[in-house]
Amino acid sequence: MNARTSALLLALFLASAASRQVAAAGNETTVASMGPGPASSQVAAAGDAPLYKVTDGYKVDPETFKGFQTWRAAACERCHGPNQEGLVGPSLVNSLKVLSKDDFVKTVRDGRSGTAMAGFAHVESVMNNVDHLYAYLKGRSDGAITRARVERAQ
Repeated sequence: MNARTSALLLALFLASAASRQVAAAGNETTVASMGPGPASSQVAAAGDAPLYKVTDGYKVDPETFKGFQTWRAAACERCHGPNQEGLVGPSLVNSLKVLSKDDFVKTVRDGRSGTAMAGFAHVESVMNNVDHLYAYLKGRSDGAITRARVERAQ
């Protein structure tokens, strides 16, 4: 079994699919945020802020853009590839289809034992923006953000 297959199997084991409300209108996609609780019951309540907002596949809201900036600043592409499709590390486009937000945050914070994935608990700029990073990568995984390099929507 190669490292890529192992990583994907681990991600599948650790996570369950999350339910989410998706509202689409024209070229704009908004995904509702997910609150605490089991992944299978996470549905946004009325009035929750959207997880991300994207127009034309690459113009994102300011918070999601912070996630992209965090991705670049932490040089995540060195392992996960410039399009988040994997290199030495696993494809995050695939992993975030099944990885819960809690497991994502834990992995970013603590790293993953037995792999090259280092923890970022000591990197303030990453931990202060981990929710934004999740939103950016979740948008890529969901297919709503169609380009790895995004722009801030006007």
